[in-house]
Amino acid sequence: MDTQFSAEDLVFQAEVRQFYKDNYTAELQAKLANLDTYKQTQIEWQKLLFDKGWVATGWPQEYGGTGWTDTQKFIFSTERSSAGAPDVVPFGLKMVGPVIYAFGNDEQKQRFLPGILNSDDWWCQGYSEPGAGSDLASLKTKAELDGDEYVVNGAKIWTSYAQYADWIFCLVRTNNEGKKQQGISFLLIDMNTPGIKVNPIVTIDGHHSLNEVEFNDVRVPVANRIGEQDKGWTYAKALLAHERTSIAGVADSKKNLAQVIELARTEGGSGRSLINDPAFQKQVSDIEIDLMALEFTELRVLAALSSGGAPGPESSLLKIKGTEIQQAVQELRMQVAGTFGGVLSDESGGDISGHEFGSDARRAYMYGRATTIYGGSNEVQKNIISKAVLGLG
Repeated sequence: MDTQFSAEDLVFQAEVRQFYKDNYTAELQAKLANLDTYKQTQIEWQKLLFDKGWVATGWPQEYGGTGWTDTQKFIFSTERSSAGAPDVVPFGLKMVGPVIYAFGNDEQKQRFLPGILNSDDWWCQGYSEPGAGSDLASLKTKAELDGDEYVVNGAKIWTSYAQYADWIFCLVRTNNEGKKQQGISFLLIDMNTPGIKVNPIVTIDGHHSLNEVEFNDVRVPVANRIGEQDKGWTYAKALLAHERTSIAGVADSKKNLAQVIELARTEGGSGRSLINDPAFQKQVSDIEIDLMALEFTELRVLAALSSGGAPGPESSLLKIKGTEIQQAVQELRMQVAGTFGGVLSDESGGDISGHEFGSDARRAYMYGRATTIYGGSNEVQKNIISKAVLGLG
């Protein structure tokens, strides 16, 4: 694999870097950090990317994507992370969008893809249920056919940003016969439909990003079903492969690790830099090695995608190692913050005591415990690899 950037790639890198410098302003950053202005500002940011033609980096050009090479995608992701800028909200652009352009009919593509691209429509994901998380095929939310509509009853849980969403894409059970993977359909549901209730879930980090979504006799047009009835598991697997590929978070982990190393090198509450601790050095080295291996694996996956392929079981490997590395970096951040004492925040969000980045480190660590669970638990991903890659079981 050629790891050197071409002259054209270097020009592109400079253009991307300048874009972030010009557009990812301090004012925009402050508004993104405020929950009251988060949705509006995230949409504003994505519209800037849309106007530039850079919002759908993985989409085919025929549907409004960039048509970038895998190297350009890598450069763009790395520069975004280096700038500290947020990624796009994945549910529309990285999850349901690819399902719609791959499996939807022409009418569905014309109806939904423009609103996803220009961020007029905010999407959320209706997969997990109170009794069906990593064992997703055990879902029980039912959709019964009534004329040209489905009547949906049930509940989804851990639904990120459902409080902001205009639409939700859902897996629902339309048939109880045969294997549990059969009889599942893929529906697109307007969140303003009568019978939908969103119940907030405040996580241990004190933030409200998760929700439970209840469906009580919610009527959904059959025209909002993607593909065939009872064949939704096929489309769901394709979506999960895209999700698990994006969960790897290599660029963000590299940036966070670099911040940890810098803080450990330059600061020390006891007059001794943590970077000089042999045990800490080993932890950093182990993560750097894993990150390098994961980065090249991700590049190979991107190369396959750019050649017209689709994410396969290797996306499970990206998900496993990517989330394990994220947690390892979060633990290192806590170690650095811990050398300056514990950190709490008052009601206004200000630090009471401790290192200036301690509150962020604490929140990231707390929320980060879920990274090896969401998107399909890592234990399930290992089963996928053992069957699809190693031919076991």
